[in-house]
This record gives sequence, structure tokens and C-alpha cells, in this order.
Amino acid sequence: MADAALEILREYYREEKPKEWLFPGQDPTKPLSARTAQKVFEQARKKARINKSVTFHTLRHSFATHLLEDGVDIRYIQELLGHDSIRTTERYTHVSQKELSRIRSPLDRLDLFMEGKGSRKGR
Repeated sequence: MADAALEILREYYREEKPKEWLFPGQDPTKPLSARTAQKVFEQARKKARINKSVTFHTLRHSFATHLLEDGVDIRYIQELLGHDSIRTTERYTHVSQKELSRIRSPLDRLDLFMEGKGSRKGR
């Protein structure tokens, strides 16, 4: 969990002092329902003026994609998302054209290798 998110949760806990559930529903003996959480998320989306159709699943997908773009190995992402199969994780992560353009062939470094070889010949 991100340090910033953990601090926000701690502050929430100190202020709200939840008894049974970290996020209780209208009935405090039951957790907040997924549908209610989705409604809260939808309200936040509108307040932030995000016009795209997004869901909790979109956040999960974005999280995985950003980790991948930051160079995190897909096997670690698989573990974080709790997937049994790497194939499931691969579906969550799309490869952006921007990231593809950063990839350099090892052959692109061949000239550096050849320069090093040439400089040794002169010794």
C-alpha cells in the first residue's frame, strides 16, 4: 500500500473510530456494499470532472499498467493483483505505443561494442 494512502486510512481511522468494519455500511454491523462504494466512486468521478466511463476495474487496470510502464516485472504485478495465472495479469496490462518506442534492440548497441573492439586493436 502506498505510504500516502496508508496515512489517509490512519487519519480516517483516528477520526471515525470504526468498530467492526473499516468501512461500515448503513448498518454498522455490515460492511459497505460494493454498490455503495461504486456510487461514491461515481460521485468522485463527476466532482473531478472526469468524463470517461470508469469503474473500480479501470483503477485496477491502470494500477497494473502504470507499474508495468515503470518497469516493474510482470510477475510482481501478478502477485500484487493476486492472479494465479500470468495470462490473467497480461490481460490487465496493455502495452502503450510510447513504451514500445523506448525499447532499443541490443543491435543498436553493436556500434559501441565495435568501437571498444577497435580501440583495443590500436594498443
